[in-house]
Amino acid sequence: MKNILISGGSGLIGQKITQLLELKGYSVAWLSRSQQKQKSFLWDVKKQSIDSEAMDWADAIIHLAGAGVAEKRWTEERKKLILDSRIQSTRLLYDAVEKATEKPNAFIAASAVGYYGFNTGTALMDESNKAGSDFLAEVVLAWESEVKKMEELHLRTVMLRIGIVLDANGGALGEMMKPPIAAPLGTGDQWMSWISIEDLARMFVFALEKTTLQGVFNAVGPNPATNQQLTQAAAKAKGKSYVGIGVPGFVLRIILGEMAAMVLGGNRVSSQKIQKAGFDFECPELNGALKEIYHK
Repeated sequence: MKNILISGGSGLIGQKITQLLELKGYSVAWLSRSQQKQKSFLWDVKKQSIDSEAMDWADAIIHLAGAGVAEKRWTEERKKLILDSRIQSTRLLYDAVEKATEKPNAFIAASAVGYYGFNTGTALMDESNKAGSDFLAEVVLAWESEVKKMEELHLRTVMLRIGIVLDANGGALGEMMKPPIAAPLGTGDQWMSWISIEDLARMFVFALEKTTLQGVFNAVGPNPATNQQLTQAAAKAKGKSYVGIGVPGFVLRIILGEMAAMVLGGNRVSSQKIQKAGFDFECPELNGALKEIYHK
């Protein structure tokens, strides 16, 4: 496989995967609504249109596209966009692959640990656990169902259920470190199954290159932490003041509405399946990962 097509390539994760693939000698193109500096093919999910040459060019697809879950308050309109952007983009890719003369060999798709539900307590969740019943769980379940249809087209299909991605330039960690003083959210006891963005990018490339890999895998590090542990460790690594008094849950519910359930709940998720498949983490420990993030 030489040519890799990425949807959602301009996001934090997509850019990191692109850099890593190009360092390894792959040709990378993004699916985009407009021409980019990066090689790109045009698509429009709303219009269900895509450059017909994209599939013939691609040896494999990495599918990351979808409206940001935590970017805006969850109005009914926003919730519909979160779901539709994932379902419709995946269906567009399915239709394009089905029509292609030369089909890609593999389809590596993002998913999310939100599959397990907003709050699964202290139980260690693995890929055999059932889906939760809240909004995000329903979104992920529908999303994965669409991705799984790629197997009908004889594409090796892998889904990576992504946890909390640690990166200095954005994502959850960037938001947590924005206030002048860092503090846990709610009780701070909720579990956060984190992964460094470097390891996540490496995991996507691993899934791409390991041709026997198929199915669903948790894309989390081997050592989950509580919200309090992660916040305190991040504050220390960044040289930021920290107080152990959590932001009250009712305040977060006023500010975030229904989305507050996402930050007040948590999941303790296992990485054993991907490790048994042969993936090795470069940043398995929280303090080491944060040191790498803030001082590399």
